[in-house]
Amino acid sequence: MKKILAIIVCKVLRVVGKMIGKGSSLPGKFALKICPDILSRVKLPQNIVAVTGSNGKTSTTEMIAHILRNAGKKVIYNAEGSNQIEGVTTFILANASLFGKVKGDVLLIESDERYAKYTFKYFTPTYYVITNLYRDQLTRNGHPMWVYEAIKESIGEKCRLVLNADDPLVSLFGKDREDTIYFGADKLSTDAETFTSVYNDMVYCPVCHGPMDYTTYHYNHIGHFNCEACGYTRNATDYSVTKADLDEGYIVIDGEQKIDLALKSLYNIYNILASYTACSLLGIDGKEIAASINNYVLKNGRVTTFKLGERKGVLLTSKHENSISYDMSLKLAASDNDGSDVVIIVDAISRKYFTSDVSWLYDIDFHLLDTDNVKRIILAGAYANDLAARFSYTKILEDKITVTESIEKAVELLNNEDREKIYVITCFSDKGKFLERVEVEN
Repeated sequence: MKKILAIIVCKVLRVVGKMIGKGSSLPGKFALKICPDILSRVKLPQNIVAVTGSNGKTSTTEMIAHILRNAGKKVIYNAEGSNQIEGVTTFILANASLFGKVKGDVLLIESDERYAKYTFKYFTPTYYVITNLYRDQLTRNGHPMWVYEAIKESIGEKCRLVLNADDPLVSLFGKDREDTIYFGADKLSTDAETFTSVYNDMVYCPVCHGPMDYTTYHYNHIGHFNCEACGYTRNATDYSVTKADLDEGYIVIDGEQKIDLALKSLYNIYNILASYTACSLLGIDGKEIAASINNYVLKNGRVTTFKLGERKGVLLTSKHENSISYDMSLKLAASDNDGSDVVIIVDAISRKYFTSDVSWLYDIDFHLLDTDNVKRIILAGAYANDLAARFSYTKILEDKITVTESIEKAVELLNNEDREKIYVITCFSDKGKFLERVEVEN
């Protein structure tokens, strides 16, 4: 009876929540109070795919769902992105019968990396995709090694891990574990032979703490690594990006499947590859996968195109307190050979908890914008002066930079006769403050 009552309460509250525009975690929270082990009592689909990691969870999950649905599969997943146990409980029970059967071919779960151990206490994913581990919300998450330990607790014996071979910390989950699947990129033309980012969390081996050696860097600590002290090294990949041409905007997977990129970012390549890997493991043909995500435009709001007068622009949603997310957006803006204006907005640091800590700004490689491609830089929002202080440590000329706390003023500065593309880089919490002042494209 507790199971049925929990399902009914969850379904009713979910309907009410949608009507009044409330979040998707509250119904699950009440269901868990009624029946704490409800997730162990429902009958789930045979195939369960979970995705976690610091970055790329939402995008990877969306693309997996898109590919599988194009292949005729019924996919149930938390599209709204509520990824802690309460939100996961909500979407599972909302799709269950009153007797607890979840009807579908695949249950697809985006899971918060810190809280996955609570969700997967009750059931085990068939495939568990782990994208990457970076510095992310340090006031909440601490060091990536701490997050590694949290994820480790969520890994069941019977699930098959699907791991980023180019991330030393993620690869470590598969050490001494059989039947692990690895995805990664071969040496690419965009690689660096030496480390170029502001900081390196993998300068020492995560196994023995000896010096880590790299033969190539894709970006930050993502690349081909080896520890001479203990022998910990990059695993051979089961699925690989064998070629990437960001100027032309395409990648090739396993030497066969060419995929054109809607977003010409190395960062997005890993999300595509993780999606390709997961769907291949579920039996979808490679050609079918490539066709599904060829020039695929994400629907989750991470990338938004807009117009301001006659000018075109792209808003790139980059997580505050996540320097690699910012670095990838900066690289994209700086690589536009037709020229660009770049707007960086920090008006609120977090949607979920109070902090005014701006130390994470010093982990971002803002010097990437020191290129002739970037014509002007506008720093906006309540923390515009903190951004300006950070920029003073770069070699970017001061006359390129305008500082204003007013987002409205920043938009006015852009609405001129210039024709360069506009790149806006900001977080979920602040993007609406800019987009409400421009014409958003579908």
